[in-house]
Amino acid sequence: MENQLISPNGTPSSRYCFGTMQFGGRADAAQSRAMYDASRAAGITFFDTAFAYTDGASETLLGEFAAPERDALVIATKCDFSGPSTAENINRSLDTSRTRLGMDFIDVFYLHRWDGETPLERSFDALATLQQHGKIGAIGVSNFSAWQVMKAQAVAKTFGTRIDILQPMYNLVKRQVEVEILPMAVSEGFMVAPYSPLGGGLLTGKYTTGTKGRLSEDKGYAVRYGPDWMHKAAKQLATIARREGIHPATLAVAWVAQNPAITAPIISARTIEQLQPSLAALTYRMPAELYTEITALSPTPPPATDRLDDV
Repeated sequence: MENQLISPNGTPSSRYCFGTMQFGGRADAAQSRAMYDASRAAGITFFDTAFAYTDGASETLLGEFAAPERDALVIATKCDFSGPSTAENINRSLDTSRTRLGMDFIDVFYLHRWDGETPLERSFDALATLQQHGKIGAIGVSNFSAWQVMKAQAVAKTFGTRIDILQPMYNLVKRQVEVEILPMAVSEGFMVAPYSPLGGGLLTGKYTTGTKGRLSEDKGYAVRYGPDWMHKAAKQLATIARREGIHPATLAVAWVAQNPAITAPIISARTIEQLQPSLAALTYRMPAELYTEITALSPTPPPATDRLDDV
């Protein structure tokens, strides 16, 4: 991995990141602790949380677990999703997150969403000041389109800083980032830590057996992964997984990681049992022909110009 984050004591970030969105919510404290310990045992040093996750419990639990080895870890959190990207909200959000985490310094601080109402100059003036004061390390943006990233990057440069890392959604049935975001990341040197490599659980194969989960309980996820072709792709992935003797989740996560533009896929789960197949992807090496076969299960998005005759 050419682009890599470094912890306070110089430990490099791991090839995968563990996302703590479930800590203190669907995963209670004991389950959260077990997943943290399993992630560390597997060599993960990169952990992701956010102000908005589980009303602050995610940050609080992660801070508690990470405290004894904090300097050997890369910790990322995000600005309050519900508020604007103003200096006031950025500073308030970060102060709250630092208190919850019990950390003076946050390695990566993301703007969680695009804010079209707040001038970017105000946002990046605040972020640059936080860097200068030693409160944050790298600046990231999540859920930005390519044009939004480049516009923000131009503004960041005027304050003597830059965006280092992007956090888009990416999985086998959500491939829009392949059109502009991933090529842009390679061209401009952005790290990429994509979320939802399992498609909200769709690509684990559990919905093919009638098991309930986020897609059946959360309206937003049900809409996001509602198209029939996505469910067909998930079934085909499960069939390939049975043939290969590998869990579908392992294949789904490894497929995301195989893209050379990806720095660290964000894996997550609700229980240690759910997490194990994703952790298994850390040591799994996907053959090129299998990667090609899996890629063919979903439509390749058209180029940004939509000129298919030029492809």
